[in-house]
Amino acid sequence: MANVDTPFGFKPVRYLSGAPYNGAVNVYSTVTGDATAIFIGDPVTLSGTSSTINGQVYADVDQAATTNTVVGVVVGVLPDTRESTVYREASTARRILVADSPDLLFEIQEVSGGTALTANDIGLNTPFVVGSGSTVTGISGVELNNVGEETTATLDVKIVGLVNREDNAVGENAKWYVRLNNHFYANQIAGV
Repeated sequence: MANVDTPFGFKPVRYLSGAPYNGAVNVYSTVTGDATAIFIGDPVTLSGTSSTINGQVYADVDQAATTNTVVGVVVGVLPDTRESTVYREASTARRILVADSPDLLFEIQEVSGGTALTANDIGLNTPFVVGSGSTVTGISGVELNNVGEETTATLDVKIVGLVNREDNAVGENAKWYVRLNNHFYANQIAGV
């Protein structure tokens, strides 16, 4: 049976220690000058600025592109009004919930096309591919790239394993466990 093509970005599932992900997040903000929408499951990077909202100060983030140092993954967007979208629309100031622990493991779908990853790719590093999120569901379109998996330390994610479920197999659109390899709160990362 072929894997279903349902990109969803990065979904936190557990910690590297084996402990389950308990929903822990930190609040960050976005600014009106950022013209890129941010969806649930998108990786984000610190922008180097901060915002004060209702007397609270939050570090500002932008959607991360491949090779950016990632601070975490968006798991929710706080509403400002009843009409607020479930994702962060382009050029709007919003508060977003980010799973930012450097020892989190994420589930992510492999891209369609290219040469499918194999079990022998576990332990290698690879980039992610930024895709268009859904303005209906608010879910990210980011996927795991199956081109360029190498030992190079600076690539975006480390492949930790295949998601072992009956509806998932090695091949196109497979779901994999990964760890953010280029994380702002880990290793020797320069400040912003």
